[in-house]
Amino acid sequence: MLERRVNLDGRAATADVPRITIGGLRMAALDLEATADFMIEATDPRHRIGRPLHLTSANGEVLARCSTEPETERLFRGADLINADGQPLVAASKLQSWFPLPERVATTDLFHVVARKAEAVGRTFYMFGASEEENAAAVANVQRLYPNLKIVGYSHGYLRGDALRAKVEEINALAPDYLWVALGVPNEQAFVEQYTPLLTNVGVIKTSGGLFNFLSGSRSRAPQWMQKIGLEWAWRTWLEPRRLLWRYLTTNPRALYLLFSRKRPSNR
Repeated sequence: MLERRVNLDGRAATADVPRITIGGLRMAALDLEATADFMIEATDPRHRIGRPLHLTSANGEVLARCSTEPETERLFRGADLINADGQPLVAASKLQSWFPLPERVATTDLFHVVARKAEAVGRTFYMFGASEEENAAAVANVQRLYPNLKIVGYSHGYLRGDALRAKVEEINALAPDYLWVALGVPNEQAFVEQYTPLLTNVGVIKTSGGLFNFLSGSRSRAPQWMQKIGLEWAWRTWLEPRRLLWRYLTTNPRALYLLFSRKRPSNR
């Protein structure tokens, strides 16, 4: 997928979305409700562009990785729209701009808003990613919460080679309005870049990180007060110290530096 400065169809489809540069990436300055409305509008047949729109999300860890991993930065700059999934990004924008980010758009919250709207207007979902057990549990819970939501298919994300390509072709044949891809950064962004040419019947691809783990119930969200002050990372570290402690110790300081030092707009 091309970067947006030469990706003219993606640029045209998102031209009306206000943006602000935070930590070196251009973020959509939309609240949760407006983001969901944009996603619903994007799947209207009148607004399709012949390929799926690619929406992704960035938090402090992503900012830090983009600043040190050129390939990760390139993949994120290839997205059509980037949401700010981190309260520190919102706080920094309020200190730096007269037009700040209105609120954090966490994928875990966005999924439910889009699901309710999609259920009302008959849009369809495909859920791809996580382990077979996590994926199945997530789908079961979503079907219980939204009994009228049309989930046309689902699959775990541990596919490679011919099996993965066959699954992509299957997804395209099912033509979901929304393909939720939960493979983790940067694997899910790389998946979008590689397979977008084969997914011409899909309306929107939303990369989703650990979304399915929350939908399945295997992981719990931080208390609201921790989310509001930007400490959800601390909650996650407390739950999974072996996996996350070193990650956040190395990325959080760099993310803070980027949030308050990279104020100039990027070339996107």
